[in-house]
Amino acid sequence: MSANRVIIVGGGLAGLSAAHTLVEHGASVLLIDKSAFLGGNSTKATSGINGTPTQAQMKANIQDTVEKFEKDINVSFHGGKEGPVSKTVTELARQSGPSIDWLTYKFNLDLSVVGLMGGNSVMRTHRGKERFPGMTITYALMDGLEKLQSARPADVKIITKARVTKILREADGPVTGVVYEKGSETITEFGPVIICTGGFGADFSENSLLRRFKPEVMAFSTTNGDHCTGDGLKMGEAIGAALVDMSYVQVHPTGLVDPKEPNSKLKFLAAEAIRGTGALIIDADGKRCANELGRRDYVSACMLAGKGPFRLILNSKCAQEIMWHAKHYTGRGLMKHFKSGDELAKDMNIKATALAKTFATYNDCAAKKKDPFGKMFFRNTPFDMKDSFYAAVITPVVHYTMGGLAVDHQTHVLDSSKRPVPGLWCAGEAAGGVHGVNRLGGNSLLDCVVFGRVAGKEAASYLLATHLGPGSNVRLDTIYKQLQGTHAQSTAAAQLTPTTPPTAEKKPATLRKITAAERGY
Repeated sequence: MSANRVIIVGGGLAGLSAAHTLVEHGASVLLIDKSAFLGGNSTKATSGINGTPTQAQMKANIQDTVEKFEKDINVSFHGGKEGPVSKTVTELARQSGPSIDWLTYKFNLDLSVVGLMGGNSVMRTHRGKERFPGMTITYALMDGLEKLQSARPADVKIITKARVTKILREADGPVTGVVYEKGSETITEFGPVIICTGGFGADFSENSLLRRFKPEVMAFSTTNGDHCTGDGLKMGEAIGAALVDMSYVQVHPTGLVDPKEPNSKLKFLAAEAIRGTGALIIDADGKRCANELGRRDYVSACMLAGKGPFRLILNSKCAQEIMWHAKHYTGRGLMKHFKSGDELAKDMNIKATALAKTFATYNDCAAKKKDPFGKMFFRNTPFDMKDSFYAAVITPVVHYTMGGLAVDHQTHVLDSSKRPVPGLWCAGEAAGGVHGVNRLGGNSLLDCVVFGRVAGKEAASYLLATHLGPGSNVRLDTIYKQLQGTHAQSTAAAQLTPTTPPTAEKKPATLRKITAAERGY
């Protein structure tokens, strides 16, 4: 493995995005993950990835802007109201469209379906025509990195079933490496470090971060895998990194209750994209309790204050729009299909007239575009008792932790004095302060891609400065611009001189192609 190397701890979407970006910028990568397989929680994301402007939006004639997206992120960041816009929010919105392009063109991914998720004012959540988008996106990057490891073993190395236990740093100096355990061995590796270990939403141990910062959610179930124990946060704090927003834990309203194991601590999540199709949330009496397209914290709070059990209900039009999900949940025994509203009411142990009244009231709200809960989008109406339905019992669950290591918009990890810790970056759910009080639906995958790429680029620049000295990035950028200027002059001369040999015109085009490929497009 080359000395020109960056160590990435965690192989979810953020770590994979950072790894590919490092390779694009000429650096070597050592990626370490404690699980048997890469992917992390990213593979579980079921609704999609936000982004604007995109080709898919343009084809669907969806009018959206970066400014609109930034506003939606910021309102969710501040818990439903406007406030100061952080640089991380601006960066997340600004890089969203280019990130969708990167995934689409570099990895040949289908993200052509655009939907609506809670808290978004415009349809901008992208997914493919089939399967869960988190799995599709993460597997594509995973497969790509494994192929790079096979083709270029000196530049890319992946180690699984290895738990990093310590980040190396002397006093106030730079981070210089990690210590990890694999089997019975304890191994030290040297190099700058990117932390992509995910959140702490499954950290229910006696000394857990949940117990330390948000003890009231310890009784909730979680959608997080048992690997989400905040390892990167604990190691970062041990070398002087600051933690921020640790009490901001997102409770998601649509954890699916398994009838066979209703009290299971781990629950599967119903995609928020389902609510985006127009699905309803109904309480034990068959009544609505919230604006189904509201922010996750709002909908969860309404449910916790209401009368359960609650059900997520899709009519045939809603189900048709997201049928792969409906069939998948039904196959797992987490959702049921009903031939009519009467069948659904019977299963809920309520009178059919009560459900019919709820549907009639909702249809009237849709017709008048006026809802007592403030809903503004009424897709796939009307709801008719003679229609068929898919329904699932749902409950609020711990889903995402907004707190983590303090970072700036360039993903540098900060200490308690808000100074960057040299040689240390963080991306994905392990990074705190990105989403504020409440993460906007559709932004988890986006966060991983945007800031994973930023971290990879920043770490590559750090390596370059370390090897070539301060100012090397500026010098190389100047050379690159000079080469561009020389190319522009030669192209103009070629256009004015018809006798220029055809072979002389091909070289600049080849240079452009190589440069684009190296940058990942």
